[in-house]
Amino acid sequence: MSNPSTMLASGCHITPSGCGFPAPGLNSFNFKPIFSIGSFDFTKPMLLALICMLLVVGFFWAAFRKPKLVPGKLQLVGEIGYNFIARSIAREVIGKKGDKFVPFLTSIFFFVWLMNIMSIIPLAQFPVASRFAYPVALALLVWITYMYLTFKTHGFVGGWKHLTYMQGLPKPLVPLIVFLEFLQNVITRPFTLAVRLWANMFAGHMLIVMFSVATWYLLTPSFYAVFSGASFALSIGMTAFEVLIQFLQAYIFTLLASLYISGALEEGH
Repeated sequence: MSNPSTMLASGCHITPSGCGFPAPGLNSFNFKPIFSIGSFDFTKPMLLALICMLLVVGFFWAAFRKPKLVPGKLQLVGEIGYNFIARSIAREVIGKKGDKFVPFLTSIFFFVWLMNIMSIIPLAQFPVASRFAYPVALALLVWITYMYLTFKTHGFVGGWKHLTYMQGLPKPLVPLIVFLEFLQNVITRPFTLAVRLWANMFAGHMLIVMFSVATWYLLTPSFYAVFSGASFALSIGMTAFEVLIQFLQAYIFTLLASLYISGALEEGH
């Protein structure tokens, strides 16, 4: 299968003697190493993730380095972002106990959002979260926090009971419910948290690439130019829709992280 970028560079169009449509696939998510150190390859997604991290850390450090009673523009923007997470997620889901988790949740939200936004940034044009390793790493971070708070709050025995047991169950159902609760709380949660973010970013990027490649492929001085225009309009529409999805996925990821924290802190059931 041809790489879409190769097709664009070669000027491949739909003509009687032209090439076949090189539909984008997994090759759209593979990048040559920027540089290598031994067996370690530093790629474009790694660079973009590093840039996103530096942007989040750098922005909030600059915004709150010297906080003032009457905030300047940068501090005001930082406070708006921080208060958005504090009021609409942390305090809404966790309650008063959520205040100390606001920095953690704010970091997750803006890091995930920036990684998603890279899809529409010129020269970057790739959502970092569409590479499965990044959502998995973030989901593991949330899972470790969830497990740590569970055992810290309830103790070792109480923690496992909190994760796997429900009071008032008929005795014949106890083994089944314990197994299902263990499966859900210990194994399924981090997996679904990672897959949800990855799948949305993967699918969105694939659709945008598909319509963008089709726009160029159908662009000929013939009737096919009409379809090229339609494909171009769809690619613009999908990009606009993707902007909304990028925000929503960052919000949902952070919301679920706060739900897990809330579950770890609540009384046993």
